[in-house]
Amino acid sequence: MANSKREKDFNGNDEYKAITEGLKKIYNQKIKALETTYNFEGFHSPPLTDSDIEAKPIVLLMGQYSTGKTTFIKYLLEREYPGSHIGVEPTTDRFVAVMNGVENKVIPGNAAAVDAQLPFQGLNKYGQAFLSRFQVSQLPSPVLENMSIIDTPGILAGDKQRLDRGYDFTAVIEWFAERADLILLFFDSHKLDISNEFKLAISSLRGHEEKVRVLLNKADMVDGQQLMRVYGAMMWSLGKVIQTPEVMRVFLGSFWSEKPPNVFEDCRALLDAEQKDMLRSLRELPHNATIRKVNEIVKRARLAKVHAYIIGHLKKEMPAMFGKTSKQNELMEKLDKEFVKIQHKYHLAAGDFPNVERFKVGLSVYKFDKFNNLKMQLIEKAEDALSQDLPKLMAKLPQGNRVLPPAERNPFDMTLSPSKNSNKLDLPPSYWDFSAINKQEAIAQFNALRPNNGKVSGESVKPVLMETGLEKAVLAKVWKLADWDEDGYMDIDQFAVALHLCKAVTSGGELPDELPPALKPSSKL
Repeated sequence: MANSKREKDFNGNDEYKAITEGLKKIYNQKIKALETTYNFEGFHSPPLTDSDIEAKPIVLLMGQYSTGKTTFIKYLLEREYPGSHIGVEPTTDRFVAVMNGVENKVIPGNAAAVDAQLPFQGLNKYGQAFLSRFQVSQLPSPVLENMSIIDTPGILAGDKQRLDRGYDFTAVIEWFAERADLILLFFDSHKLDISNEFKLAISSLRGHEEKVRVLLNKADMVDGQQLMRVYGAMMWSLGKVIQTPEVMRVFLGSFWSEKPPNVFEDCRALLDAEQKDMLRSLRELPHNATIRKVNEIVKRARLAKVHAYIIGHLKKEMPAMFGKTSKQNELMEKLDKEFVKIQHKYHLAAGDFPNVERFKVGLSVYKFDKFNNLKMQLIEKAEDALSQDLPKLMAKLPQGNRVLPPAERNPFDMTLSPSKNSNKLDLPPSYWDFSAINKQEAIAQFNALRPNNGKVSGESVKPVLMETGLEKAVLAKVWKLADWDEDGYMDIDQFAVALHLCKAVTSGGELPDELPPALKPSSKL
């Protein structure tokens, strides 16, 4: 077939791009000036660039060596990325950002960290030792149109973890974790131990627990009874490392690029269902990542507003001529009391104030009399963004597909009976194979229906199928066969199959009572 069988899981949505554009406009026009005027960068983080806001959702893969991280990427992309290497030894010895591009290309870390078009400028602070072990691998892929994947070095175990990487591995993991939208911890059924280095890496994820998912990979290398024991042992090990009241979401799967012959098939239905859930979570990333970006800008605007009040207050308290040094020391000494004054004066929430001791460290390199005076027009712009612009932007987010009751899942009347076909034509066996479908032709029609989260509703598809001129009773059967997950919606694969079934009938063929397994793409089997 002309297109990837997993392309449908990662269809883009122009509505998310429109929201990102709106977010850039709000930040640049109403929040950024507030940050730069009051030295926000010296206390918190640098101003956001357009590439930071535009950055696609990031999936961070972590795990010990040979747990299948790079193979997982190959499974998703259905090809190896430039510079990848797969083996049982620790083969990925660097951080690799796998991103979409017009051609296969490897960008070395030093070049990637100064490229304004890439969201990696913050990595410069980790120095040459790290940047020499970092690269961006670009390749054309429908999957990467809506996400970027960070492949990390296999975390070392045993004596190997004593090897010096030459840079702060845990700090780098923390940097990527802050920017990631999904963090996948990889285990496999024969590698459940958590080394000291892995413990440190997992500990660096503290504060990002809501992003973390666990993938027990290669789950078909053990039988069902052993899998139950492996799962229990893994959860017990994780429970000692991750201190959260909630149970972490665990996916079971076997993401082979080529399935080995010695796998167990007794839990195949379970593993297929789990892999489907895993792919669904990736498909939902654009929606979730857009919400996270808006949320981060809201948090940043609130913090910048409080920061401006603090800096403006300290500037106002300074004398005009003499005693500046003593006054600055006095303000530093009782900074916690100054925070309380500011909170009451401007009716601010105590939870929006920074840590006093950390703020003192930031203040120690400045002279308070050199700060800018408080400019209320900048504050008002930020407040307008928080109360008006950002809520309006959130309201424009595409909503998910609602769950349909069974009676609404087929847009055609199932009570009708199709007419008998007196001129029945036997179609060749090859017709009933997914590779016979012209998926490229179906994609243009599918995208014209404006899919939501990669799916279109029955009401959207119904006019397209009606154009075939077939009886409604026949179309009801076409829908029943093609909507194999029976949710009342169709993804690109199901839509292409529906058109293929209609073509079979218009060519004189007869619909089967059940969809031939070969008509499903292999990822659905």
